[in-house]
Amino acid sequence: MNPTLRVAELKSLIAYHNHRYYTLDSPEISDASYDALLKELELLENLYPQLKTTDSPSQRVGSPPRESFKKVPHFPPMLSLANAFNKEALGEFNLRVCELLGATSVEYICEPKLDGLAISVTYVQGKLIRGATRGNGEVGEDITHNILTIQNLPKRLEGEAGLLDTLELRGEVFIQKTDFQNLNALRAQHNEPLFANPRNAAAGSLRQLDARVVAGRPLSVFLYELAQGKTFASHLQKLEWMEAHGLPVNPLRFHAKGLGEVETFYQQLLQERATLPYEMDGLVVKVDLTEFRERLGEASKNPRWAVAYKFPSEEVETRVEDIQVGVGRTGVLTPFALLRPVMVGGACISRATLHNEDELLRKDIHIGDWVFVRRAGDVIPEIVAPIPSRRTGGERPFSFPPLCPSCQAAVYRVPNQATTRCTGLSCPAQLCAKICHFASRTAMDIEGLGEQRAEQLIEAGLVKRLVDIYHLNFEQLMAQPRMGEKSCQKLLAAIEHSKTCRLARFIFALGIHQVGEVTAKALAAHFQNIEALMRANFEELTKVHDIGPEVAREILEHFANPNNCQLINDFLAVGIAFVAENLTPASGGHALSGKRLVLTGSLSTLSREQAKAEIEKRGGKVTETVSAKTNWVVAGENAGSKLEKAKAWGLDILDEQQLKQLLES
Repeated sequence: MNPTLRVAELKSLIAYHNHRYYTLDSPEISDASYDALLKELELLENLYPQLKTTDSPSQRVGSPPRESFKKVPHFPPMLSLANAFNKEALGEFNLRVCELLGATSVEYICEPKLDGLAISVTYVQGKLIRGATRGNGEVGEDITHNILTIQNLPKRLEGEAGLLDTLELRGEVFIQKTDFQNLNALRAQHNEPLFANPRNAAAGSLRQLDARVVAGRPLSVFLYELAQGKTFASHLQKLEWMEAHGLPVNPLRFHAKGLGEVETFYQQLLQERATLPYEMDGLVVKVDLTEFRERLGEASKNPRWAVAYKFPSEEVETRVEDIQVGVGRTGVLTPFALLRPVMVGGACISRATLHNEDELLRKDIHIGDWVFVRRAGDVIPEIVAPIPSRRTGGERPFSFPPLCPSCQAAVYRVPNQATTRCTGLSCPAQLCAKICHFASRTAMDIEGLGEQRAEQLIEAGLVKRLVDIYHLNFEQLMAQPRMGEKSCQKLLAAIEHSKTCRLARFIFALGIHQVGEVTAKALAAHFQNIEALMRANFEELTKVHDIGPEVAREILEHFANPNNCQLINDFLAVGIAFVAENLTPASGGHALSGKRLVLTGSLSTLSREQAKAEIEKRGGKVTETVSAKTNWVVAGENAGSKLEKAKAWGLDILDEQQLKQLLES
């Protein structure tokens, strides 16, 4: 499989299905099949970071608004939720929240996760004046004429709520199970096509241009968030205030005083799921205190203070034909089962992850076993458990290999982890991906050294270690298929140019586990040179901003390997040198210090990377998304939707000359 082609194919497929799901309300695949496409895209983008782009479906919410509706900007944006598919994932979410807050326990509000359509409604001095779909999270569709037909949504508010200048709320429109059945029965009587499920019926109704059609649909709404108009110390207080002022809030909610109570309510809801009047697919778990939410903030398209704890999916039986082990970019060995093909949740499953050696032993899965299989969270195929009663004696236990199945190098268990890694620095299964990461634009920026070229060089025996890139010569490259004189010259020039680089880029290019761009910049700013980083101990590493114990151990482990240290020495020997730069962010006195900027369009005198670097040197931060926290939007030539959002929200807009003046101030 060519990752570049597969990522492009997945982006196209997901965009098409987003359009059918969000805009046309006529999906062609199940939610499970859609989630599988998105999960595959996210997996490939994590394995090949150079393929991740800001316009990727993995970085966006929903779909652009339909052209036939007036556009409504969302301020703040309507974000989507990250998913937790099991108790362990929920525990990891809780651990991250506690670590970021420096707390031992956090209180949560738990609410059913309805399967409907997210909306925003706005009241002005108590009168309902606007309703909008989520759209792409930042801009939605004006569906006020249809929102006004929802019977349980008040058209005018009384009391304190009726006196507020502006009150914006978010919620979920849905159709109850019995109402859905009655609606389809009525459509059948009139020989009209039936709706596939309550969610599609609700979404399709809200996007009707004729409100008289919508008035005949049994729509309901539960509001779950207050975005503008009034602030509260906690989410529970917010919900109680909304309820007291006649706004429809789901009464089935729970105030959990820790992770254990969240799990208790989840199990209760799971048991009651079939008896509830509406469709739901999990539990929404939200940090209660507003102060904590503001401190946690958001990451990409998801808030850090909430998660969707999904219900388990359908389970089926099939047989394990074989068990094999794959090797990832970082050398991690992952066992997986080859299954007799079986349909699970609308998809044909022929392989399933076994996660790691400990999980394989704990579940006691043998080659030839009959097993229960499910798609975890309706996405990732996994084996739940074997069926010992169906064993015939011909099944074979699987032993984890002591050597890497790709390069036959020794493997080792990471201390205190369930992770097994290959020690081979020239492992073919890892080397191609490592080369692509090393040469990527955000690392050493070697143009022309992509996946196909990397595979070609590895197969020819020209690159066995990363440093071999710098030993390539013109004659070797010219001898390779599909390599012309100009291509060879350009690649060699790019390799030579990469020898002079920023320390942060080099650290990131090394591919140290859990060390991304931001962490690499923090390490470069703190240690100033690669030798100091290589000598650093645990205490010194954990003093670096944003470096926790786990990341510190990964860095120590990397440099404890003499082969990795030798590789760095070899890089220095071939002429890798670091440009002198001010790696320490500017003090609070600079005009850009602490400011958040968004760059859109092309700049004539600076590349996007140069502008970002100059802003960060002065203490500013460059983000991809226009939000309430954005201080300035810098608009170059051919600026797009980000400029329009900035104008709609009344944000300050700078041209290139104004940015340069700020940089020079």
